[in-house]
Amino acid sequence: MPFLQNAKFFISANHFNELPDDDGIEIAFAGRSNAGKSSAINTLSNQTRLAYVSKQPGRTQLINFFEITSGKFLVDLPGYGYAKVPGAMKDHWQKTLPRYLQERHSLIGLVIVMDIRNPLTDLDIQMLDWFAPLQKPIHILLTKCDKLSRDKQNRTLLQIKKKLKEDWADLYQTSCSAQIFSSLKRIGIDEADNVIQNWLALYR
Repeated sequence: MPFLQNAKFFISANHFNELPDDDGIEIAFAGRSNAGKSSAINTLSNQTRLAYVSKQPGRTQLINFFEITSGKFLVDLPGYGYAKVPGAMKDHWQKTLPRYLQERHSLIGLVIVMDIRNPLTDLDIQMLDWFAPLQKPIHILLTKCDKLSRDKQNRTLLQIKKKLKEDWADLYQTSCSAQIFSSLKRIGIDEADNVIQNWLALYR
């Protein structure tokens, strides 16, 4: 049974000063628009509409908090990299996202969702560069793995793990891990669930 199944909507914030008090425990999900972030959150929580899923990229435009248990939250960050988002909104999130990642004391770990067919884009790398120096754990979900053969999945996963180790884990002495994932085929749910549970278990 997924650990996040009891997650429920708590609050949405558009600006940094609208965030809840910085005294809880938070795990954030980030990802390029249309990488499957909302679908991953829904799959991991065993719910169909916890996070909004749209065929149109860029629909997650607020920081959405979902309470897992008292004082522990899953945080859905706005998708990044969608060209049709208005320039003012891009500028707003370009300032707000790094501030949330770097200044939020409650944030204990970051899950970055990447389409396995196009991982580690420039914006994904920027997210890693913002967060890795804080020495908080990072986990990569390589989504839509059902679109590739098993051999291609495994080769891509090994490449990503090698890159994570060389460019972030070793450099910043932080934990970086990765796995394959598919919301459609429900692949990788237990592995991702265990990662999140292990992170939260450190803050009982």
